[in-house]
Amino acid sequence: MVGCVRIEGVNTIALSLLSLVGLAASVLAAEAKKPVEKPAAGMERVTFGGGCFWCLEAVFQRLKGVEKVVSGYAGGHVAKPTYKQVCTGETGHAEVVQIVFNPAQLPLEKLLEVFWAAHDPTTLNRQGGDVGTQYRSVIYFETPAQKAAAEASKAAAQKDFSAPIVTEITVLDRFYAAEDYHQNYYNLNAGANPYCSVVIRPKLQKLLQKGLIKDQ
Repeated sequence: MVGCVRIEGVNTIALSLLSLVGLAASVLAAEAKKPVEKPAAGMERVTFGGGCFWCLEAVFQRLKGVEKVVSGYAGGHVAKPTYKQVCTGETGHAEVVQIVFNPAQLPLEKLLEVFWAAHDPTTLNRQGGDVGTQYRSVIYFETPAQKAAAEASKAAAQKDFSAPIVTEITVLDRFYAAEDYHQNYYNLNAGANPYCSVVIRPKLQKLLQKGLIKDQ
């Protein structure tokens, strides 16, 4: 009898654990199916990946017509990933920036022009010393018009590169904002983190000289 009681107890615990696992899976599935919230009326939104999101954030913050830039994660299979998880390359996410902009002031085509100039879209899963699938070059579109514009821009940009462009163009499923300390990173840490002065500042200066961005 004692042995039977123990077995029943173990079975009960096992069933409870399975129920909890099933519940967690259901929550994650529901999270993944939640519709992407739309930007405010008159505004448009697009999401870019091209290496470290600190770099792209600093670039697109310096464009007139950009209302908001949020660093985050997209394209993966884990709900609400952390930076530590994304850095392993096992969640499938890319480091990205989500850009809300006014198309009346700043056409998507101009944003794409800056995107191609702000990174090397010919290196697969790599930007300089940053290596891994989380650093892949990718455009996440939200409308058929954005998809068409991205594909046309990619074809036109190819003439500026000797190697084939490997940038992915895919629909946005879910975007997760990165931790607070990643937001507005360059503006807050330009004098404190050597990465800002060695990697980001030269990139900004190059784009400034080309007239693609404005000083802030």
